[in-house]
Amino acid sequence: MNQSKVAIIDYGMGNLRSVANAFASLNYPAFITKNPEDLSQASHIVLPGVGAFGDGIKNLQSAGWVNILEKEVIENGKPFLGICLGMQLLATAGTEHGFHKGLNWVSGTVKRLESNESCIRVPHIGWNDVHFLKNDYLYTGLGDFQVFYFVHSYVFHPEDTSIVCGVTSHGLEFISSIHKGNIYATQFHPEKSQKAGLAVLRNFIKSTMPDNA
Repeated sequence: MNQSKVAIIDYGMGNLRSVANAFASLNYPAFITKNPEDLSQASHIVLPGVGAFGDGIKNLQSAGWVNILEKEVIENGKPFLGICLGMQLLATAGTEHGFHKGLNWVSGTVKRLESNESCIRVPHIGWNDVHFLKNDYLYTGLGDFQVFYFVHSYVFHPEDTSIVCGVTSHGLEFISSIHKGNIYATQFHPEKSQKAGLAVLRNFIKSTMPDNA
């Protein structure tokens, strides 16, 4: 029996409905919420997002999300998935349009995506390979790599590289996925990545349910 109840955080940074629709297509109940107290009723928590790091962290703080997120994810250990900006906000700090402190759940810094080739464009928009360094949890059954959809100009540089489970090349190689305990994150958008993306969302739920439902 499926006991999941996925909370998708609405902090004014976009792409929420597509995430909810993706979970619905997998028959996993998901709800979008602007109320931090709703996280106590969730089995899984998803922080999506597109846009600037500074705006994202400011919105989380002003709407009262930070303390509740730390209680539910860090203290209570609820499974958490950060998508795109939601991955970047896990960092100690971001450098987009100035220096901004992040949630600091994963030590590291978010920096602009750089390239050693003049023909490589930033922002990085479109489909690209993610090569899996660990093909368990999010990537169970997906082989050594899959193609996912990206929209971003900044990337996360974690201090502990042992948490890296996916890398992508766009001029230079960057980290496109991490896993630390109950915290999972992708720079790409699984909700926009068709069959492979849905498999990632399915694995997020299945690998974190007590009975692997």
